[in-house]
Amino acid sequence: MAVSLFQHGAIRTTVAKAKELRRFVEKLITHAKKNTLHARRIVISALGHDRAMFGVDEERLDKTVVQKLFDEIAPTYADRPGGYTRIVRLAERRIGDAGKQVIIQLVEEGKAAPAAAASKGASRRRRRATKRHEATTDAVVQEAPQGEPAPADEAQADEGQDEAKETPEEK
Repeated sequence: MAVSLFQHGAIRTTVAKAKELRRFVEKLITHAKKNTLHARRIVISALGHDRAMFGVDEERLDKTVVQKLFDEIAPTYADRPGGYTRIVRLAERRIGDAGKQVIIQLVEEGKAAPAAAASKGASRRRRRATKRHEATTDAVVQEAPQGEPAPADEAQADEGQDEAKETPEEK
């Protein structure tokens, strides 16, 4: 299961299996962050073997699971002290024995929103206000140097003059 998790990034399983898998996988990622020969041997020993990965079309990829772990997965968690996986509980149960199902996935470290990272300890209200503020500042047209109106401002100024010239009767 650990090999499948490293290969695909997320797998669907039962709650008990996911909790055990989390303990096992997090230790392997911690070893992989060291990026030494000894750590690589420990990981291969724990996994039992180094399996080749296959693509969607069942074509063999150049990397093995251990290479992906050391080259792609572990460097993304270099600054993170732990908590590399997430367990998401699913509403539906497994057909047959009605077992509770979850999705266990690797946390995507690099894809966090910059505003959320900056306001880590801020309240929900503060985070929402920050997002609104950033959205409005992105939409504002930057002003041109003094004396020259910005292109957008010229169009607005022309429209305003046309409306001012019209009398209420013409409208």
